Amino acid sequence: MNTLSYGLLAFLAREPGSGYDVMLKIQPFWQAKHSQIYPLLAQMEENELLTSLWIKQSEKPDKKIYSITDSGIRKLKEWMYMPLPDPVTRDELSMKTFCMWMTDRDNAIEIVESRKAYFSRRLESFHKMLQNIPEEKRGFGNREFYDYILIQKGIFNATAGQDWCKWVLGMLREQQAKESPVQSV
Repeated sequence: MNTLSYGLLAFLAREPGSGYDVMLKIQPFWQAKHSQIYPLLAQMEENELLTSLWIKQSEKPDKKIYSITDSGIRKLKEWMYMPLPDPVTRDELSMKTFCMWMTDRDNAIEIVESRKAYFSRRLESFHKMLQNIPEEKRGFGNREFYDYILIQKGIFNATAGQDWCKWVLGMLREQQAKESPVQSV
């Protein structure tokens, strides 16, 4: 099983849901597409880690709801004791930054501005999630504690990314100002 499979099990261990529901819940923490999620759900159902039932809906297509099985819970618990691998970094901004010497400053600024805007949207999303966790549930032992610390991790990462973007933009704009001809009045 891959990491995404375990992530899907983790969300379904909390509550049953459709593939679409699980995709929406996992998106803030792990980027995955429908084309990845649905085959994994089918495979885990075939391996008896999940069960499903169809819900009839009026005016909408029927919906398949997945639930984790006892075997799925055992598999998820086993995974929790596996060594944690080093994180995988795949960030197109890093690759474009490596090549920024090949573009003009305005494009470089646009690239970094677009990522800064992304971090702003992420921060807004994480802060909204945080509002849904009552203060009294933010302590060890509560299920919400783990949501709380994971959301905080997202906030720290997005803040660091936003700070980096601001730093780079400051340098690019400072150099741009120095190179601009002085206007005489």
